Formats: sequence, structure tokens, C-alpha cells
Amino acid sequence: MKTWDAIVIGAGIVGLSLAIELNRRGRRVLVVDKGEPGREASWAAGGMLCDSPFETQPALRDLATASAAMYPEFVRELEEGSGLKIDLRSEGTLFFGQEENRALAAHYPLPQVAAQLEPALRAPEDTPVCLYLRERCVDPRGLLVAAEKVARNRGVDFCLDAVQEVTVSGGCVRGVSTTKETFAASAVLNCAGAWAGQISPIALPTRPVKGHMLSVLMPDKEFVRHVIRTPDVYLIPRSDGRLVIGATSEEAGFDKQIVPQTIEKQRQAAIEVVPALADAPVMETWTGLRPGTPDKLPIMGATPVPGYFVATGHYRDGILLAPVTARVMGQVIAGERPAFDLAAFGAERFPKQGMS
Repeated sequence: MKTWDAIVIGAGIVGLSLAIELNRRGRRVLVVDKGEPGREASWAAGGMLCDSPFETQPALRDLATASAAMYPEFVRELEEGSGLKIDLRSEGTLFFGQEENRALAAHYPLPQVAAQLEPALRAPEDTPVCLYLRERCVDPRGLLVAAEKVARNRGVDFCLDAVQEVTVSGGCVRGVSTTKETFAASAVLNCAGAWAGQISPIALPTRPVKGHMLSVLMPDKEFVRHVIRTPDVYLIPRSDGRLVIGATSEEAGFDKQIVPQTIEKQRQAAIEVVPALADAPVMETWTGLRPGTPDKLPIMGATPVPGYFVATGHYRDGILLAPVTARVMGQVIAGERPAFDLAAFGAERFPKQGMS
């Protein structure tokens, strides 16, 4: 039986980034995914790299800030390793908030009035505060394609099959069993997103949180330059002229069916903010399943089963947190002290956590 040093379950951006990091550390890595790599939550994501302190949970702030700062180098390495161009934009975000956000205006001032920054914008009347956030955004799909290519170029192996269980013998991890075969490794990382809780031997309280999204074709590539966020909708421009509109948060189990009425409601919310989008043709509609947890924090670190590690439950922040997650989990798996304290993200924080 062929063996690997580590098996990563899940080929989203977190799993792919971890596979690359472990490979860089000299590990032989196998990535196992039930479908085409990167085509679940990561593919569906908007790609906003939101790390503003007033929006980020306190436990996540250091990780979020560090990961956002890592992004230019993260993207550069993926571009160099893949030969592909990744759409990373740095124009910033116009954040339309409620009255309680007014005290933040001095900390996040607009460089110009909103109408000059975005001439097509009609500021929402019920959101009186506009902040300018120096955030980046990235096209997750280009990021994923590049990350997969880098992993393959570096010699990471892939298996497209569903994991049935993590095999344990003598109290330690021995590998994984899929629907067709068994693979051996001394370390297994569960990065299976919303599906992570369905894999033994540790019960993880992950669940799918459905999101509807769509993209439209802008009249020209500079029609909307900044990310625009309101309480009802966000608009994310891509450099090729697409505008991504999102996103709902629905407790609908693993249902990924697109509901046309929900898509139209989102489109109308975007038109309220940028009226000229009424004539913009819809390019694509889709849904995705974010990996949620009870406290909306990720689950990361070692587990009580030697050799079994988890990095899942990133909810809305999987794209943002991928670089730092790869770094700290690489350190944990190597037995090093991680650069950040992961105590708040351990699986043991959930009362029902344990052997399944």
C-alpha cells in the first residue's frame, strides 16, 4: 500500500493551501475530495478580505489581520508557481453602516465624497454612515485554480472520492478509507468544510449555511471600482468587468437549489444602490454552503486522537484566513509552537465534542 506523510480531506482553499505548505515542508501529501477540487464553498465565495476590527470577532482579529497582510505575497507565490494571473484588487471598500457606526467615521474616513469615488452610486437613505475600509478583494475561482495547479506542480497527489472514515488503530491515525480504497498516512487533516462533521472519529459541530449569489456584466470595467457593502447587499467588482452580488445566509441543510425569487431580490437590492445595474445582463447565478459552527469561529488544531488534525468551520472567512491557517497548521503538525494561540479554536470547546 502506498503511503503519504499527510492526507488532507477537502480541496477548498484551506485544504489546498495546507497541502502546499506541508509539501513545502518536505511532506508527501495526498488531497482527497469527493468532487472536483475547489468547487464548493471556496468557489462560491465573494472573495472580500474583510479584517476590520469592528466587524471581526475579537478571537479572530489577530489571525484576520495577519492573513490579510499575507495576501499579496500569498498571491504572488501562487502566480509564480502556476503561471496564472490572480485578480487581487486593492481599491478598498465603501461600507454603508447604521447610526451606531457613526463613531467609526473618524477612523475610516472617505478619501473623497462617495459620489466622486463611485459616480454610479446612489447612497442608501437608511444607512447614513459611509466608511472607507482599506480592504482587498480577490477572485476566489482564479485563486483556487492557481492553488490546485501549484499543488500538482509540486507533486501533491489527488484522489477524487468521498472519505468514509479516518482509520484509527492502536489509538493513532493510520489513514483514511474512501468508497473505493484505503490510503495510509500518519497524519490526517480534516478540511472538509460543511461536511467535516460527517467524518469520524471526532464529532465536529459544523453545518452548512447556504448563500445565494449572482454576477452581472458591468457597462464597462471601471463602472464600479470599489467593493460596496450595505446591510442588504454587497457588490464586488472583478477586473474583467463582472460584478458579483451577494449574499444570503440561510439555514437550509445541504440544499443547493437556486431559488429564482431570492436571486431577483438580491438583484433588486443591488439596483437600489447602483440604479444603472437595472440594465446589466445577468451572467451567472449560484449557491454555496459555508461551513458554520455554533459560535461562528473556525475549528483548528490537534485533536485528542494522535495524528488527527482539523482546520474547518471558517464560515465567511475561509478565503481570508487560508494563508494564516496554512502557516499555523503547518506549525502544529510539525510539532512547533504555532505563531498564534489556537486555544479559542479547539474542537474541545464544544460540550458534545468527542469520539464519534
